Amino acid sequence: MSEKAGLYIHIPFCASRCIYCGFYSTTSLSLRERYVNALCKEMELLLYKPKIGTIYLGGGTPSQLSHQCLEKLFIHIYNVYDVNSNAEVTMECNPDDIVEGMFKDLPVNRVSMGAQTFSGDRLHFLHRRHSAAEVDKAVDILRQDGIANISLDLMFGFPYETMKDWKSDIRHALALHPEHLSAYGLMYEEGTPLYRMLEQGQVKEIDEELSLSMYSELIDTLTASGYEHYEISNFARLDNHAVSPWRSKHNSSYWHDVPYIGLGAGAHSYYQRTRHWNPDNLIRYMESIEKGVLPYEEEQIDDDTHYDDIVTTALRTREGINLSLLDEKHRSYLLKNAEDYLKRGLMALDNNHLHLTREGINISNRIMSDLMDV
Repeated sequence: MSEKAGLYIHIPFCASRCIYCGFYSTTSLSLRERYVNALCKEMELLLYKPKIGTIYLGGGTPSQLSHQCLEKLFIHIYNVYDVNSNAEVTMECNPDDIVEGMFKDLPVNRVSMGAQTFSGDRLHFLHRRHSAAEVDKAVDILRQDGIANISLDLMFGFPYETMKDWKSDIRHALALHPEHLSAYGLMYEEGTPLYRMLEQGQVKEIDEELSLSMYSELIDTLTASGYEHYEISNFARLDNHAVSPWRSKHNSSYWHDVPYIGLGAGAHSYYQRTRHWNPDNLIRYMESIEKGVLPYEEEQIDDDTHYDDIVTTALRTREGINLSLLDEKHRSYLLKNAEDYLKRGLMALDNNHLHLTREGINISNRIMSDLMDV
């Protein structure tokens, strides 16, 4: 039997301009159809054909594709690959794209929506076109259509946002009873409109101490409400289980060294000790695929790089790094460099797994940097 892998399909189409990524949608219907054709052809060109355990359509707004395009895409996936009968099939959606029956005849069983905030002012700041009410409506429609696994994304750390504002967003999200919640601090990425606003003094970054308090409030409130904090930014409803059945299986594969195939412009793949990535440019990607040429660049992953990858992924999870998966050289190196953090209570060692403590999460980037083999 072939090894199991995840399948990630990058759909770089957005319905509006987002202030923190700066992307505008300019894709016509014909261009979207051409892109789907290229995705289908890329599947055929790739020689690596593992058994597929998870499918994830994201990276933009797949819900901008027509039902016909989505149907064609899924039919091709199931024709080319041996997909698990119980595969987790996730699709990212804009709340305002959700309509009754949109997943009819599609294998989608999990929907991830970027609610971000339930404040009209903050949604306007992000240039998001949906309203808080549309998130509520979208969840209702999804439940009526039988989608039993819904994930909501939240964002905190907006300019002038208060703790009271953030608590209100968390309460609103919990009232929708999602199976999964992800939360991220607002980032000022270089080259985005938001970064330029920061440089020009039009906005001001939130105080770091307040940002940490907001993150702490998130952990306290969600864990008290029956959610498992299973990854730095991710929470899954426990439903009286010791380990949540609602953890994102697809994202968990990234964190636990499971191979994955990435299809589409800008998509990354990882398998057979190689990593490769397609060009970001949509036209360049499609033109190459249409000529029967895979356009990706590739790198071989040596033992040290593989170790660094494990540090920066597995350490994000509740379980942490399974020491038994490391060779003696890297296990010794890891434990030696972790010694001070263990003494300070920022890391812990349980059942042969090295993981961050609650206090260690706050400086996770520093810890990961110190543990990497550089």
